[in-house]
Amino acid sequence: MRTMDALKELQDERRGLERRLDRLSGVAASRAREFLEVGEAQRGVEAFLELAPGAASRLEVLTGELFGEVMDDIEVNLTHAVREILAQDREVKARREVKGNRLSIHFEMINQGGPEDILSGQGGSVCNIMSVGLRLLALSQLDPGRHRPFLVLDEQDCWLRPDLIPRFAKLIRKIGDRLGFQVLYISHHPVDHFMGEAAKVFLLRQSRETGVAVDVLLDRTADAAGREV
Repeated sequence: MRTMDALKELQDERRGLERRLDRLSGVAASRAREFLEVGEAQRGVEAFLELAPGAASRLEVLTGELFGEVMDDIEVNLTHAVREILAQDREVKARREVKGNRLSIHFEMINQGGPEDILSGQGGSVCNIMSVGLRLLALSQLDPGRHRPFLVLDEQDCWLRPDLIPRFAKLIRKIGDRLGFQVLYISHHPVDHFMGEAAKVFLLRQSRETGVAVDVLLDRTADAAGREV
């Protein structure tokens, strides 16, 4: 009887060991697959890392080329604006470079073959023109579905001579019309300079009753029936 009991215990233990062996075999097979997968992934990462320096270098070249094309257009447009307003043979140059996938631009003015400080050139007139030009260019690059095409220019003609204001206003009006922008132009210059180009002209003046009064001097946005167009 004891022999039968001992044999049964041994058989039960054997079956338990077999089940454990099956489980361990399954775990081992799973770990082996994971090891192979990790090894394959590691080789893929190593291959990618080997390509990364060349890819980054190529990306930098392509970025620079695309950036260069955009900047060429900006140079042409800003040069045209400066020449049209100042009636002088100046040229806008953008010194551009790519460092660590970052784009860097330095604008300068070329006058008679030599560089001219944009901030002080022509008493600041060049700075006024460049500032407005860059704002218009930046706004033109935004998604119109997410950004209203509206630009506020507050005293952006502060350094321009009065006789240059009509040209300045004309150019802004032409660009705004072409790009579909609405521009609010605030200036201390006499309103007569804007009568030929603005759709609406308002005059702000002091008032004893209200402190500030607003007079509408010109309104081209309404038709003969007084409806907005």
